[in-house]
Amino acid sequence: MDFILTAVIVLGGIGLIAAVVLFVCSKKFAVYEDPRIGQVNELLPGANCGGCGFAGCGGMADALVKGADLGSIDGLNCPVGGSEVMGQVANLLGMAIANGDPMVAVVRCNGSCELRPKVNEYSGLRTCAAMHACGAGETYCGFGCLGCGDCVAACQFDAIRINPETGLPEVDDDKCTACGACAKACPRNIIELRKKGPKNRRVFVSCVNKDKGAVAMKACKAACIGCGKCVKECKFEAITVENNVSYIDFNKCRLCKKCVEVCPTKAIHAVNFPAPKPVPSTPTTEERKEETA
Repeated sequence: MDFILTAVIVLGGIGLIAAVVLFVCSKKFAVYEDPRIGQVNELLPGANCGGCGFAGCGGMADALVKGADLGSIDGLNCPVGGSEVMGQVANLLGMAIANGDPMVAVVRCNGSCELRPKVNEYSGLRTCAAMHACGAGETYCGFGCLGCGDCVAACQFDAIRINPETGLPEVDDDKCTACGACAKACPRNIIELRKKGPKNRRVFVSCVNKDKGAVAMKACKAACIGCGKCVKECKFEAITVENNVSYIDFNKCRLCKKCVEVCPTKAIHAVNFPAPKPVPSTPTTEERKEETA
């Protein structure tokens, strides 16, 4: 009986000492978390897409609170929540935030099945990453879209799909949140985040082929050949040619579309512009005679 009582007392003492040690350690090594981090995290959409540059919404919330303590949260943006969510966060933190231009994912490849026919048959793992690792893919173009849909799988918002007729990804402007997941998933970097533009109008070079003109045209009939005609036509210095391919700076572009008109391969695309009005035909001499008769 004394043995059992002694054991109980010893175990109780050990438990009491352990509790005291744990209590002291919890106080001494406690990590303080600003309650505002949790409040900001609740305002964020919870997509954890990484579009903000952080691993998840928790990291973004922590960065926003730290930025507020330093006096500015400019440069931090949640592409999924947009200006509405960022406005709520700014109000919570008592900060002012600059409204950024809305962005959208743009597919910079126009190599449809018709313009870029297949010359090989790939029978491996059906992903863009795997096909890209094996070489040029099923066409001569080693820069264009592979069409396996890695971007579609990466999108959490059902904003991108593969057009079965062209074999190319198409982005739904209304659903796209500009999180950048599709751009990160593309092994050939043909998806870019660009400004949506006024009335969703954009002008961009739909090609990233860095081969010289003749080689690029052999691979795809709609390839940019780096001729520089668009550069000469642009009065706003918005276009440059580097590594045999043109690029339009969306911060400088004024959407005049003159570059679209001079591009010999139609590699420059103007999106969401109204259709041009038909030019009235000039009546022939015979038609004039009939009208006067």
